[in-house]
Amino acid sequence: MLNIFKKTAIVGTMCIAAGAALAQDYPAKPIEVIVGYSAGGGTDVMARTAAPFIEKYLGDGASLVVKNMPGASGQIGVTEAANAAPDGYTLGTFNLPGMMARTIDRKADYDRDSFTYLANVVNDPNVIVTSKKSGLDTIEKLLEEAKANPGAITVGMSSLGGDDHFALIKLQNATETEFTIVPFKGSAPARTALLGGHVAMGILNISEVAEFQDQLNVLGVATRERSEFAPDLPTFQEQGLDLVNGSLRGFIAPAGLPEDVQAKLIDAFTQLKDDQEFLDAMAATANPVEIVTGDDFKQLTSELYDLASGVWETSPWN
Repeated sequence: MLNIFKKTAIVGTMCIAAGAALAQDYPAKPIEVIVGYSAGGGTDVMARTAAPFIEKYLGDGASLVVKNMPGASGQIGVTEAANAAPDGYTLGTFNLPGMMARTIDRKADYDRDSFTYLANVVNDPNVIVTSKKSGLDTIEKLLEEAKANPGAITVGMSSLGGDDHFALIKLQNATETEFTIVPFKGSAPARTALLGGHVAMGILNISEVAEFQDQLNVLGVATRERSEFAPDLPTFQEQGLDLVNGSLRGFIAPAGLPEDVQAKLIDAFTQLKDDQEFLDAMAATANPVEIVTGDDFKQLTSELYDLASGVWETSPWN
């Protein structure tokens, strides 16, 4: 009997050692990062900007490869990530509140327990922009036209049930106006439609319009204080409109990720907040950094799920 116990202990020790060795060797091959939106949008820019810094902190010649899988308001990409093997070689980008809204407004093959929560990286406030062709170059003109002609103003945005949409709901509720939504498969095509004058107005994020301010009317930013990326741009609160809203963007892996691999990834993301080169790179794309990792990121997701659920109960968007 003693020999059996000894053999069992030896096997257990070998398994633990093997697991540690696997984590120590991680990553041994390229890591795929699935982005559920088109190339050029805010989520894609975040992923591609962060990737080389994550590689640096993972070490051992780590390589992150971004793969765009746009469609269904980000649902296709995040579902692919949720259902991947939990081995650390498939990560996904994660947008809030949009990814939780997808579990409310339609059938989803994931829920808030389907993920290993790595890190939120960006908190990107909404902006309201209008086409130069619209003639609506102030928030006052926009609201005046909306009240005079309910539903006449078309609004381009990346998806229904996301931060852009929630910002519009807040705007409509606060001002007793009505707009007509034109959803796109991502912020990049929505912005293209705006630049071409195919929609009159857009609700995007500040990072998505930073390089296009001369080609669009940017009417305000949905923050409590002015953004460091557009210090001359007034907040809506400064203009008498109580509108604060934005998009959180981060990274997840499938649920069940080995603890050592999870710890190594979270450690890499944690180091981003003190990396000035990374902060400068994000600032160059007007992406406001807000690092929230692990269990804190999971808790944040639950809170925004509750927000989306509350909006759905009072203002369903389907």
